[in-house]
Amino acid sequence: MNKHHLIKQIKHKELQIKKLHLHQSSSDVCNQLYNSLVLEKAILKKELENLEKNPVLEKIKKIFNKKEKLICDYFKSV
Repeated sequence: MNKHHLIKQIKHKELQIKKLHLHQSSSDVCNQLYNSLVLEKAILKKELENLEKNPVLEKIKKIFNKKEKLICDYFKSV
């Protein structure tokens, strides 16, 4: 998927969520539909975020990123 298509889909999901929120009743079907729309929107946003990442920059960050120390690292016998 390309970036513009994802942005259009996200805006469409936001519009659906707003419409459903205005007409939302306490029924289980409406709640499930609302939750599924929110989940789909989150998935689309994550896909868009992944498209915008620069793979070269991510590799460089991994190389220069400090290694996390675990508490067990402090108690290793020398």
